[in-house]
Amino acid sequence: MSVLEIRDLFVTVETDAGTTPILNGLSLTIRTGETHAIMGPNGSGKSTLAYTIAGHPKYNVTGGTITLDGEDVLAMTVDERARAGLFLAMQYPVEIPGVTVTNFLRTAKTAIDGEAPSIRTWTKDVKASMKNLRMDPKFAARNVNEGFSGGEKKRHEILQLELLKPRIAVLDETDSGLDVDALKIVSEGVNRAKAESDLGVLLITHYTRILRYIHPDFVHVMVAGRIVEEGGPELAERLEDEGYDRFIEPASDATVDADA
Repeated sequence: MSVLEIRDLFVTVETDAGTTPILNGLSLTIRTGETHAIMGPNGSGKSTLAYTIAGHPKYNVTGGTITLDGEDVLAMTVDERARAGLFLAMQYPVEIPGVTVTNFLRTAKTAIDGEAPSIRTWTKDVKASMKNLRMDPKFAARNVNEGFSGGEKKRHEILQLELLKPRIAVLDETDSGLDVDALKIVSEGVNRAKAESDLGVLLITHYTRILRYIHPDFVHVMVAGRIVEEGGPELAERLEDEGYDRFIEPASDATVDADA
Protein backbone atom coordinates (compact mmCIF):
# COMPACT_ATOMS: atom_id res chain seq x y z
CA MET A 1 0.00 0.00 0.00
CA SER A 2 1.23 3.49 -0.86
CA VAL A 3 0.33 6.61 1.14
CA LEU A 4 0.39 10.23 0.01
CA GLU A 5 0.49 12.49 3.06
CA ILE A 6 -0.03 16.24 2.93
CA ARG A 7 0.59 18.01 6.21
CA ASP A 8 -0.10 21.66 7.09
CA LEU A 9 0.58 22.82 3.52
CA PHE A 10 0.92 26.52 2.74
CA VAL A 11 1.28 27.67 -0.88
CA THR A 12 1.52 31.10 -2.50
CA VAL A 13 1.55 32.41 -6.08
CA GLU A 14 2.91 35.61 -7.54
CA THR A 15 0.24 37.85 -9.09
CA ASP A 16 0.06 41.43 -10.30
CA ALA A 17 -1.01 42.32 -6.78
CA GLY A 18 2.05 40.63 -5.28
CA THR A 19 2.45 37.41 -3.33
CA THR A 20 -0.95 35.81 -2.81
CA PRO A 21 -1.57 32.96 -0.33
CA ILE A 22 -3.71 30.16 -1.78
CA LEU A 23 -3.36 27.13 0.48
CA ASN A 24 -3.49 27.87 4.19
CA GLY A 25 -2.51 24.87 6.29
CA LEU A 26 -4.14 22.06 4.31
CA SER A 27 -3.77 18.44 5.50
CA LEU A 28 -4.90 15.29 3.68
CA THR A 29 -3.97 11.59 3.53
CA ILE A 30 -4.68 9.40 0.50
CA ARG A 31 -3.97 5.66 0.35
CA THR A 32 -3.96 3.35 -2.64
CA GLY A 33 -7.37 1.80 -3.13
CA GLU A 34 -9.14 4.89 -1.81
CA THR A 35 -11.08 7.52 -3.74
CA HIS A 36 -11.16 11.01 -2.26
CA ALA A 37 -13.33 13.77 -3.71
CA ILE A 38 -12.42 17.40 -3.04
CA MET A 39 -15.25 19.84 -3.63
CA GLY A 40 -15.48 23.57 -3.16
CA PRO A 41 -16.35 26.89 -4.77
CA ASN A 42 -14.24 28.61 -7.42
CA GLY A 43 -11.04 30.09 -6.03
CA SER A 44 -10.83 27.75 -3.04
CA GLY A 45 -7.42 26.34 -4.03
CA LYS A 46 -8.39 22.95 -5.49
CA SER A 47 -6.34 23.25 -8.67
CA THR A 48 -3.47 24.82 -6.73
CA LEU A 49 -3.34 21.67 -4.62
CA ALA A 50 -3.27 19.49 -7.75
CA TYR A 51 -0.46 21.41 -9.42
CA THR A 52 1.54 21.67 -6.21
CA ILE A 53 1.48 17.88 -5.84
CA ALA A 54 2.63 17.57 -9.46
CA GLY A 55 5.43 20.13 -9.02
CA HIS A 56 4.34 23.09 -11.15
CA PRO A 57 6.96 25.85 -10.67
CA LYS A 58 4.31 28.59 -10.48
CA TYR A 59 3.32 27.47 -6.98
CA ASN A 60 5.61 28.27 -4.07
CA VAL A 61 5.40 26.05 -0.99
CA THR A 62 6.05 28.21 2.07
CA GLY A 63 5.23 25.65 4.74
CA GLY A 64 4.23 22.06 5.35
CA THR A 65 5.17 18.75 3.74
CA ILE A 66 4.07 16.32 1.04
CA THR A 67 5.40 12.77 1.29
CA LEU A 68 4.79 9.57 -0.67
CA ASP A 69 5.58 6.48 1.38
CA GLY A 70 7.75 8.65 3.60
CA GLU A 71 9.75 10.16 0.73
CA ASP A 72 9.83 13.95 0.39
CA VAL A 73 7.80 14.77 -2.72
CA LEU A 74 8.69 18.47 -2.54
CA ALA A 75 12.38 17.58 -3.00
CA MET A 76 11.59 15.68 -6.22
CA THR A 77 11.64 17.07 -9.75
CA VAL A 78 8.47 16.73 -11.83
CA ASP A 79 9.77 13.64 -13.63
CA GLU A 80 10.87 12.07 -10.34
CA ARG A 81 7.34 12.52 -8.99
CA ALA A 82 5.95 10.73 -12.03
CA ARG A 83 8.41 7.86 -11.64
CA ALA A 84 7.51 7.64 -7.94
CA GLY A 85 3.91 6.95 -8.94
CA LEU A 86 2.13 10.33 -9.00
CA PHE A 87 -0.10 11.29 -11.92
CA LEU A 88 -2.00 14.46 -12.79
CA ALA A 89 -4.91 14.58 -15.23
CA MET A 90 -5.08 18.26 -16.12
CA GLN A 91 -8.20 20.38 -16.23
CA TYR A 92 -6.91 22.00 -19.43
CA PRO A 93 -4.64 19.51 -21.24
CA VAL A 94 -2.07 21.25 -23.43
CA GLU A 95 -1.40 20.66 -27.12
CA ILE A 96 2.02 19.30 -28.13
CA PRO A 97 2.53 19.99 -31.85
CA GLY A 98 4.88 17.60 -33.62
CA VAL A 99 4.56 14.80 -31.05
CA THR A 100 2.19 11.97 -31.90
CA VAL A 101 0.05 10.26 -29.29
CA THR A 102 1.84 6.97 -30.00
CA ASN A 103 5.32 8.45 -29.44
CA PHE A 104 4.21 10.43 -26.43
CA LEU A 105 2.69 7.45 -24.65
CA ARG A 106 5.58 5.06 -25.30
CA THR A 107 8.19 7.67 -24.35
CA ALA A 108 6.33 8.39 -21.10
CA LYS A 109 6.00 4.68 -20.28
CA THR A 110 9.71 4.12 -20.96
CA ALA A 111 10.70 7.08 -18.76
CA ILE A 112 8.53 5.91 -15.87
CA ASP A 113 9.44 2.22 -15.99
CA GLY A 114 13.11 2.73 -16.87
CA GLU A 115 12.85 0.46 -19.91
CA ALA A 116 10.87 0.41 -23.13
CA PRO A 117 7.79 -1.83 -23.16
CA SER A 118 7.61 -4.75 -25.54
CA ILE A 119 6.26 -3.47 -28.86
CA ARG A 120 3.80 -6.34 -29.28
CA THR A 121 2.37 -6.12 -25.76
CA TRP A 122 2.37 -2.32 -25.73
CA THR A 123 0.56 -2.02 -29.05
CA LYS A 124 -2.06 -4.48 -27.84
CA ASP A 125 -2.54 -2.56 -24.57
CA VAL A 126 -2.85 0.81 -26.32
CA LYS A 127 -5.42 -0.50 -28.79
CA ALA A 128 -7.46 -2.13 -26.01
CA SER A 129 -7.47 1.02 -23.88
CA MET A 130 -8.41 3.23 -26.82
CA LYS A 131 -11.25 0.88 -27.69
CA ASN A 132 -12.54 0.96 -24.10
CA LEU A 133 -12.45 4.76 -24.18
CA ARG A 134 -14.27 4.87 -27.53
CA MET A 135 -11.29 6.58 -29.17
CA ASP A 136 -10.85 6.34 -32.91
CA PRO A 137 -7.62 4.37 -33.65
CA LYS A 138 -6.57 7.24 -35.94
CA PHE A 139 -5.94 9.36 -32.85
CA ALA A 140 -2.76 7.36 -32.22
CA ALA A 141 -1.15 9.03 -35.24
CA ARG A 142 -2.31 12.55 -34.39
CA ASN A 143 -0.30 15.13 -32.47
CA VAL A 144 -1.02 15.21 -28.75
CA ASN A 145 -4.29 17.11 -28.12
CA GLU A 146 -3.86 19.14 -31.32
CA GLY A 147 -7.32 19.77 -32.71
CA PHE A 148 -8.88 17.51 -30.07
CA SER A 149 -12.27 18.43 -28.65
CA GLY A 150 -12.58 18.92 -24.89
CA GLY A 151 -13.96 15.42 -24.48
CA GLU A 152 -11.21 13.89 -26.63
CA LYS A 153 -8.55 15.62 -24.53
CA LYS A 154 -10.06 14.23 -21.34
CA ARG A 155 -10.22 10.72 -22.81
CA HIS A 156 -6.55 11.03 -23.73
CA GLU A 157 -5.76 11.94 -20.11
CA ILE A 158 -7.49 8.77 -18.92
CA LEU A 159 -5.74 6.76 -21.64
CA GLN A 160 -2.47 7.86 -20.06
CA LEU A 161 -3.79 6.92 -16.64
CA GLU A 162 -4.67 3.40 -17.77
CA LEU A 163 -1.36 2.79 -19.54
CA LEU A 164 1.11 4.45 -17.14
CA LYS A 165 -0.38 2.78 -14.06
CA PRO A 166 0.50 5.29 -11.31
CA ARG A 167 -0.04 4.67 -7.62
CA ILE A 168 -1.84 7.95 -6.87
CA ALA A 169 -3.80 9.90 -9.49
CA VAL A 170 -4.94 13.50 -9.11
CA LEU A 171 -7.84 14.26 -11.43
CA ASP A 172 -8.33 18.02 -11.72
CA GLU A 173 -11.93 18.66 -12.79
CA THR A 174 -11.82 15.83 -15.31
CA ASP A 175 -15.60 16.18 -15.65
CA SER A 176 -15.53 19.79 -16.85
CA GLY A 177 -16.77 20.23 -20.40
CA LEU A 178 -17.96 16.64 -20.81
CA ASP A 179 -21.38 15.65 -22.04
CA VAL A 180 -23.23 12.79 -20.35
CA ASP A 181 -21.87 10.07 -22.64
CA ALA A 182 -18.25 11.26 -22.42
CA LEU A 183 -18.54 11.62 -18.65
CA LYS A 184 -19.65 8.02 -18.34
CA ILE A 185 -16.85 6.74 -20.61
CA VAL A 186 -14.17 8.72 -18.76
CA SER A 187 -15.51 7.57 -15.39
CA GLU A 188 -15.49 3.95 -16.53
CA GLY A 189 -11.83 4.41 -17.48
CA VAL A 190 -10.96 5.68 -14.01
CA ASN A 191 -12.86 2.84 -12.37
CA ARG A 192 -11.11 0.33 -14.63
CA ALA A 193 -7.68 1.71 -13.76
CA LYS A 194 -8.54 1.59 -10.07
CA ALA A 195 -9.77 -2.00 -10.24
CA GLU A 196 -6.72 -3.22 -12.15
CA SER A 197 -4.00 -1.57 -10.04
CA ASP A 198 -5.45 -0.59 -6.65
CA LEU A 199 -5.04 3.04 -7.67
CA GLY A 200 -5.54 5.84 -5.16
CA VAL A 201 -7.61 8.71 -6.57
CA LEU A 202 -7.88 12.37 -5.59
CA LEU A 203 -10.83 13.67 -7.59
CA ILE A 204 -11.31 17.43 -7.75
CA THR A 205 -14.74 18.60 -8.83
CA HIS A 206 -17.42 21.25 -8.36
CA TYR A 207 -20.37 18.99 -8.96
CA THR A 208 -21.72 15.65 -7.85
CA ARG A 209 -22.55 14.31 -11.31
CA ILE A 210 -19.19 12.54 -11.74
CA LEU A 211 -19.61 11.02 -8.26
CA ARG A 212 -22.57 9.05 -9.60
CA TYR A 213 -20.05 7.05 -11.64
CA ILE A 214 -16.87 7.29 -9.54
CA HIS A 215 -18.00 6.59 -6.00
CA PRO A 216 -15.87 8.34 -3.36
CA ASP A 217 -14.88 6.79 -0.06
CA PHE A 218 -14.25 10.24 1.40
CA VAL A 219 -15.51 13.73 0.53
CA HIS A 220 -13.62 16.87 1.58
CA VAL A 221 -14.90 20.44 1.35
CA MET A 222 -12.22 23.02 0.56
CA VAL A 223 -12.79 26.71 1.16
CA ALA A 224 -10.13 29.46 1.26
CA GLY A 225 -7.27 26.98 1.01
CA ARG A 226 -8.35 24.73 3.87
CA ILE A 227 -10.34 21.56 4.35
CA VAL A 228 -13.35 22.81 6.32
CA GLU A 229 -15.44 19.64 6.48
CA GLU A 230 -14.99 15.94 5.76
CA GLY A 231 -17.34 13.00 5.44
CA GLY A 232 -18.54 10.17 3.24
CA PRO A 233 -20.60 10.19 0.03
CA GLU A 234 -23.55 11.65 1.92
CA LEU A 235 -21.62 14.91 2.29
CA ALA A 236 -21.55 15.33 -1.50
CA GLU A 237 -25.31 14.86 -1.62
CA ARG A 238 -25.72 17.51 1.06
CA LEU A 239 -23.54 19.92 -0.95
CA GLU A 240 -25.72 19.29 -3.99
CA ASP A 241 -28.75 20.39 -1.99
CA GLU A 242 -27.27 23.20 0.09
CA GLY A 243 -24.27 24.57 -1.82
CA TYR A 244 -21.22 26.10 -0.12
CA ASP A 245 -22.71 29.20 1.47
CA ARG A 246 -22.63 27.84 5.01
CA PHE A 247 -18.84 27.35 4.77
CA ILE A 248 -17.77 30.59 3.17
CA GLU A 249 -18.31 33.17 5.93
CA PRO A 250 -16.61 31.19 8.73
CA ALA A 251 -13.70 30.41 6.37
CA SER A 252 -13.34 34.10 5.54
CA ASP A 253 -13.32 35.03 9.23
CA ALA A 254 -10.66 32.42 9.93
CA THR A 255 -8.48 33.83 7.15
CA VAL A 256 -8.76 37.38 8.52
CA ASP A 257 -7.84 36.21 12.01
CA ALA A 258 -4.86 34.29 10.71
CA ASP A 259 -3.62 37.29 8.71
CA ALA A 260 -4.06 39.53 11.70
